[in-house]
Amino acid sequence: MSFLKGKRGLVFGVANDRSIAVAIAKEAVSQGATCGFPYLPGEKNERRVSKALEDIGLAGAWLFPCDVSKDADLDACFAAAREKFDTIDFVVHSLAFADRTWLKPGNFHETPRDAFAQAIDVSAYSLVAIARRAKAMMPNGGSILAMTYYGSQKMIPGYNVMGVAKAALEACTRYLAGELGQFGIRVNTISAGPLRTLSAMAVGGIDEIFTWIEKKAPLHRNITQEEVGRTAAFLLSDQAGAITAENIFVDAGYNAVGL
Repeated sequence: MSFLKGKRGLVFGVANDRSIAVAIAKEAVSQGATCGFPYLPGEKNERRVSKALEDIGLAGAWLFPCDVSKDADLDACFAAAREKFDTIDFVVHSLAFADRTWLKPGNFHETPRDAFAQAIDVSAYSLVAIARRAKAMMPNGGSILAMTYYGSQKMIPGYNVMGVAKAALEACTRYLAGELGQFGIRVNTISAGPLRTLSAMAVGGIDEIFTWIEKKAPLHRNITQEEVGRTAAFLLSDQAGAITAENIFVDAGYNAVGL
């Protein structure tokens, strides 16, 4: 059964072949969806994104340069998306950024104001900015999905300002769900366990985190990108039609462990 057949959506956050957004796009397309891909501007980024999509059978997919910290870029992106797709049914927000200088165990209290503000802007406020524009392209309702991590709820050494930004992202999700539900738009997050993505590898002590998950998680293993992709495709589909304002853990059960 192709439960996203005929659905169209935008997937923000493909950076390379290890991006969670790639796994989500691959699963969504396998379930019948058509996807467009806004990406961080730059020739090198475009090559990486094109290669990652080509590797999963999406050569020639619609791409558009978009720096989500700039309103003009977002306006241009959604204008182009409307011209290409007319309407959309879903948006995936797999975006986050923090200066890696401040992603080391023990230095959160030294985070400067500009680094803090940048992390919140790119990682959290961008969801609000994207959702506002997506609403106008979802006349029949739809699904907005963002990626988060357990460091938003518990102190994870080295995650630091990114944990604060993800906490803000989750709060934004709840408020957006509360306001957009009347338009048939659902807004959720997936809290994925650690994966070897480009952004994750910037976190100090990440290898220790992977080892700890294998030791303590109920399934005694780390997760895969494919597992996140399958959960995301479900949440984007009508099969999850009554699910909104939720944070779904895909972390081998680690969030349930107290000791």
